[in-house]
Formats: sequence, structure tokens, C-alpha cells
Amino acid sequence: MVTGRNAAAQDKFNVIDKWLQFKNASNSLYNDLAEQAFVMLGRRDSAIAKIQSLESWKQRQQNTRKVLMDVVGPFPEKTPLNPRITRRIKKEGFTIENIVYGSQPGYYVTSSLFIPDGIKGKAPAIIDCIGHTDISYQAPNYQHVILNLVKKGFIVFALDPVGQGERVGYYDTATGKSALGGSTYEHSYPGVQAFITGSSLARYMIWDGIRAVDYLLARREVDPERIGITGISGGGTQSSYIAAFDDRIYAAAPENYITSFTRLLQSIGPQDAEQNMLHAIVRGLDHADLLEVRAPKPALMITTTRDFFSIQGSRETAAEISRIYKAYGKAGNFNMVEDDTTHAFSKKNCEAIYAFFQKHLRNPGNPADLDIPPLPKEELYATSTGQLATSLKGETVFSINRREAERLVSKLQNSRKNIAAHLPAVLTAARQLSGYREPAVYHEPVFTGRYRENGYALEKYFVQGEGDYVIPYLLMVPDNPNGKAVICLDPSGKSAEASGDNIQWLIGKGFIVMAPDMIGLGELGPGYFHGDSFFDNTSYGVWYLSMLTGRSIVGIRAGDVARLAHILRKNIHDGEIYGIAKKEIAPVLIYAAAFDRSISRVALIDTYSSYRSIVMNRIYKPGFVFSAVPGALKAFDLPDVAAALAPGKLLIAGITDGNGQPLSSENAETDISVIRTAYHYKNADQNFNIRYGDAGNKLYDLLEEWIK
Repeated sequence: MVTGRNAAAQDKFNVIDKWLQFKNASNSLYNDLAEQAFVMLGRRDSAIAKIQSLESWKQRQQNTRKVLMDVVGPFPEKTPLNPRITRRIKKEGFTIENIVYGSQPGYYVTSSLFIPDGIKGKAPAIIDCIGHTDISYQAPNYQHVILNLVKKGFIVFALDPVGQGERVGYYDTATGKSALGGSTYEHSYPGVQAFITGSSLARYMIWDGIRAVDYLLARREVDPERIGITGISGGGTQSSYIAAFDDRIYAAAPENYITSFTRLLQSIGPQDAEQNMLHAIVRGLDHADLLEVRAPKPALMITTTRDFFSIQGSRETAAEISRIYKAYGKAGNFNMVEDDTTHAFSKKNCEAIYAFFQKHLRNPGNPADLDIPPLPKEELYATSTGQLATSLKGETVFSINRREAERLVSKLQNSRKNIAAHLPAVLTAARQLSGYREPAVYHEPVFTGRYRENGYALEKYFVQGEGDYVIPYLLMVPDNPNGKAVICLDPSGKSAEASGDNIQWLIGKGFIVMAPDMIGLGELGPGYFHGDSFFDNTSYGVWYLSMLTGRSIVGIRAGDVARLAHILRKNIHDGEIYGIAKKEIAPVLIYAAAFDRSISRVALIDTYSSYRSIVMNRIYKPGFVFSAVPGALKAFDLPDVAAALAPGKLLIAGITDGNGQPLSSENAETDISVIRTAYHYKNADQNFNIRYGDAGNKLYDLLEEWIK
């Protein structure tokens, strides 16, 4: 046995790194959220298994329609499309019309309508939704399917999705590309802002599709009874969604998307913004519902066995969907086809799509896949420059959502005028929307080691968190304690906090100091899951997962802070517990102190000002996302929760906007005024102190005043 100086020294600030039981601790956040999702999905599976009659299926369809509208809608009012055919090109056997229409006022959709020659009367039309490719339907593989359908006598309407083709929202004129880096980033970056206002990117995409149907029905060539929709990958997402919301679409053939949430979370995890609906899983939705809700209308699932969307999930979902079609006596209206290839078009699957539409849109013919040369992409431009950003300009997801945020903030401002009624309503809404759960059980901490330092002892512990994970923390106990304690939160984890000067200053003042790793940070993070929307070391996919389950990362962390405060209470008995938090972790302390009154004083260092500021800034800091609450601005903003801390002492030492830029007193007042109002209402003006700019050497003077 090796002992003493020859033994490998345990890292001073690590708590669980040598414990075999916690070797997967860095994935705690994703795994905890996924386990919660599996419980919810299990309840849905049980409910589906009990359905034995057509009447029960119809009742579920009715409920699903309502839930879908709740989590995606309401949609904007229908306004004039004002379609413009910007170019008409005659090709061999068909004509292309490049079109711009407004799905909302000033919000343009670039598109191309492919019209086969020789139409007699009215013809079937198919909306083609495009997956994640920057150049949209200009890409040769997408053109291949479009041109085959046109050659088989179908009118095809191809749309640029948000952030793709000619609709890049963050277009960089210097590079001719998205400044964000690609289509999934174009979706998720403004998508988070939409979620904070209670909207979603899915709403924008679905509405574009619904208005596309409106346009088709205005065309004399189109048979309104024979409308179809298809799309691969992200286009599979869009086609599934649009068909679920618009019953004018008769036949739907989503490709390489439909699986199940269970298999998705077990495999690749949640993907970019439009693939996630607000609270979808907790509201009982799964991929199957997108096709079940439209039964018994014809539907075809196109899959591949080596897709990153789990083929096992696709098979299980298809088995469930087939039950409702059998109940309707229309088993032949639903089918699933699969091919042994990757996430891509294949000859077999393309021919299955052609045959499906030929049958159900009553346009018989040969489904053979033809080798058709693609068109030059410039022939498919609907704008003069190939980009809305450099031609028609117009609205973007960001600009429309910003106006929605302004409307919501205006409502909040009116509510704040009656501060006595406003603050209790804020706390109720914040608890609900953040998914905060008050600790029901408090576990005993596990002691793992101690270091003797100059004037204090550094002790190491872990304790059970809300779920099946532990919270490692350091406890620094001064030789001469003052009977009070401070919880210190750092976005870089406990090691960064424990090695900093702030803790040494607090210990010198006699405070017992606790420095934990919140779930997803330090020894509990960040985890291996990145997903397709990974900005500045922040996985938006993890945040989406919390949203799908009706939780929030900030709410879960706040509950764990309450657990830690309970532990400190045992150490100090009747003494006070304070809290200090830095930067993007600061909102965790705000929520924790608002919900758990055992934390009597709060100091926020370089915190961001509000969710409003994230939504109002075209460029915001991705690291702030984990502390945001989906749907928050419908009921409250972060300063409203901070206002609920009154009359307890609150110090803000440095404050930034949503992009991490320091705010002046003038620019911050829009957000901070509600805090001032609350403290004045509680006759505690002296307990609120804010220092603008970098506190620098003044920080300890501010903290000295704060601890008095």
C-alpha cells in the first residue's frame, strides 16, 4: 500500500473525481432531464396502449389538436400575401415561376413554383419543404426530387425555410454567408429569443407553409382537393408540422425525420430550434401525434436504416400510427418505407414518394426515378441579388419577435404600476414557468476530505440533488466564525470560486463559505452532448430538452441552491445565509432567494440585466441562455423576480446587456426601475444598491457595506 508523500495527491478542489460511482457526472444535466422526459413519455405510452376504439382515437385527436395549438399558436392573422412573380423561365416540359410572398406583412418567403406543361383543368400540387442545406432547394439533390415530380405531372411549390436559401437572417455581405455559421445556427439563435417570448421558430415555419397553401389555392391550375406535402430531414420536420396544422393538405410524406422522443433522447438528443415545441413532452406529445392527428388522410413515413434519427424509433412510431388507421378502417392510407442507407435520398425511397402521391393525389403514372440534370441555382433566385438581406430586406424572425417582446414588456410595465399585486403574481408565474420544485426531501451530505489552510479548514462534500445526481461542494470554515454563511456561485464552477480573492475576503470576515458545482458546471459538466446548435461552448439542445419537459435549467439549479442553504442552516443555526453569484449564474441565485427565504441577502456581480435585453439584442451572449426561462416574458422578467427579494439587502455590482456589454445607469433603468419601486414600496430603499460599470477595487467596499 502506498501512503504519505508517495500517494497521488487528491486535487484540492475536486470532490467526486475519484469516485467510480460518479464517473459519468459530467453528463448529469442531460441525463437528469432525459430521465424526467422518459417518465413523461412512459405516461403517454400507457395512455396510448389503453385506446381500444375509434371513438377514443377521435377524442385523442381532438385533444392533440388543442395541445398542438397551445404549444405552437396562436398564429398571426392572415394578411394579403401580395405575391410577386419576379421571374418566369420556360424549360423543356415545364415552367418555373420564382415568387416572393409575404406570410406576414413585410416578412418575405422566397419560393419557386414548378408547373408542368400540358395541364388540362386542375392538377395536383405538392409543397416541397427543404432540409438543412444553406442553399435550400437550389441544391442538386433537392432539385432531383422536385424535377422528377414535375416530370410526372405534379405542380411543385418549393420554399426557402427561415435562414436558408435567399432568407439568411444574419447575412454577412463580406463572406456571402451566414455570420452565425449555417442553417441550424440560423434557426436556433433567434429561436431561443422566440421561446423566451413564448413563441417558437416552429410557429414561423408552419405559418410560412400554411400561407403557401393559401397561395396554391389561389392558382387556377391547382386542384384544392389534391394538395400534398413532402420534405427530407428538416424538411421532414416542416412537412410533418404543416400537415398536422393544415387539414387542406390531403397527403403527407415526411422523410428522414419521424422517430420517437424516447429514441431521439437516447441517441442524438434534441436538435435545432424548430424541431422543439414549447413544453411538448410534458404536454403529452410525441412524433407519432403529428401524423395521428390527421388520420385517416394518407401519410407515408420515409426512413433509412442508418439514419441518425433512430430507425428503431421510426418502426415503433409507425406501429403506433398504424393502429389509428386500422381503427378508421383505412389501413392502406398509412405506410412506412425504409432503405438501407444513411440520412439521404435514395432511389428506392424517391420512387416510393412518387408512387404514394401518384396514388393518393390521383395522378397515375410511372414512378421510376429519372436522371434529370439540375438547373443553375441562379435560375431559381426569386430576388435580384440572391438574398433578401441585400434586395427587398424586410422583416426577420428577430425583428418580428422583438416587436412581440416590446408588446409583452409594455404589459409588464402596466402590471408593475400596482407593485403590491404584481410581485405575488410574479412569484407564482416564475415558479410555474421555471419548473422550480421546492425540495421535498433533504439528504445528508457525504464528507470526502479536509485541508487545513491558514485561518480556516477547507472541507469537501457531496449531497444528493433533485434527481439522480449529486452536488459536490466545498465548505470553508474559518477558525473564528461569525455565525453567518455565504453561498458563492461561479459560472466556471467551485474551483474558480474557491481559488479567487472574494472567498478569502469573506473567510477573513468570519463567514462560513460554501462553493458548489451546480448541475452542468464544474465536476457536473458540461457533458458530451453538443447537438447541432452549439454556440460558444453552450449546447442549446440541453436547454431545449429542459423546455420540452416543462422545466428550466435555472429552476433546477435554484432548487439545488435551496438544498444547500438547508445544509448551511445546520452549520449556523440561527445565523443569516447570504448569497453571491457572478455573471450568467447570477439568475440562479435570484430565483433561489426569491423562492427560499432562508437566503436573506444577495449580491450579484456583473449580472445581465434582463431577458428583455437578450430578446432585444440582435446579437446576444449564448452563455446567458441556460439562465433563461422559456415563455418568461409573457408573465415576468428577471428584474421582477429580483424585485421580489425586497426588503432583503440586494447589491448589484456591475450590470450588462444581453450581449454582455456594460450598461450605464440610463440604459439600465428600463430594467432596474421595478426593483427600485419594490424596495421603495417595502420602505427599504437603503437595502438596494447598484454600482454601474466595473466595480474593480470598489467591490470590497461595496461588499463591506452589504454585509453590515
